[in-house]
Amino acid sequence: MKFSANLGFLWNDRPLPDAIRAAKVAGFDAVECHWPYDIPPQEVKAALDETGLPMLGLNTRRGDVAAGESGLSALPGRQADARRAIDEAMTYATAIGAGNIHVMAGFASGDEAGAVFADNLRYACDAAAAQGIIILIEPLNRHDAPGYFLQTTDQAIGIIKAVGADNLRLMFDCYHVQRTEGDVTTRLHALLPHIGHIQFASVPDRGTPDHGELNYDHLFAAIRDMGWKVPLGAEYKSDKPTDDTLGWLASARDRLA
Repeated sequence: MKFSANLGFLWNDRPLPDAIRAAKVAGFDAVECHWPYDIPPQEVKAALDETGLPMLGLNTRRGDVAAGESGLSALPGRQADARRAIDEAMTYATAIGAGNIHVMAGFASGDEAGAVFADNLRYACDAAAAQGIIILIEPLNRHDAPGYFLQTTDQAIGIIKAVGADNLRLMFDCYHVQRTEGDVTTRLHALLPHIGHIQFASVPDRGTPDHGELNYDHLFAAIRDMGWKVPLGAEYKSDKPTDDTLGWLASARDRLA
């Protein structure tokens, strides 16, 4: 079983290139990030080349964060802004060799928002196909992100089927799915053909995966037994320095060897 450090949460007190190096020292197999755009891509690429870690993915910009935005692609009337964000993410991902782009939907609801989201995803998938990049969409739970357009895996699968692009897949975050839907192992089995990336954290506090509602000893083994080969994304929060939270990583490797 392989693991990826999500540097949006882990070592986020360091510049991204230094966080990449820290992830390598800690024994992660890959890295991923949220919004790397303030760091020149050549600096990120240099750290990736130095460590040999692949960058699995990044997110499109959220928009006007001060105004409460968290994604643009399902917002009616904001198609131009959404596509600029998609283009920016595509350019950055290509420059650093990232394999996935998470296109963030934003806070919206209704049929018009769904149609806008589908159109923007078609645009993203068309642009990404030429670069061999996968487009991801991620349901966010209603407790942490009330009003977010994409809230359930069923809704996401409906959109994926409607868009009909081979490079559009589901980001399955075990934390979000458990908080909204539950039955995580069964859903993983059922949705595996549509999944492009899997992330995890404890429930309900979004901490390290060694406590809470989900038994990650069971879940990691189940994912392994499904034949999943892509590193799983550790996207958890902690009030401790990241290096002091990694006991779960050594334990998981020992159990899953």
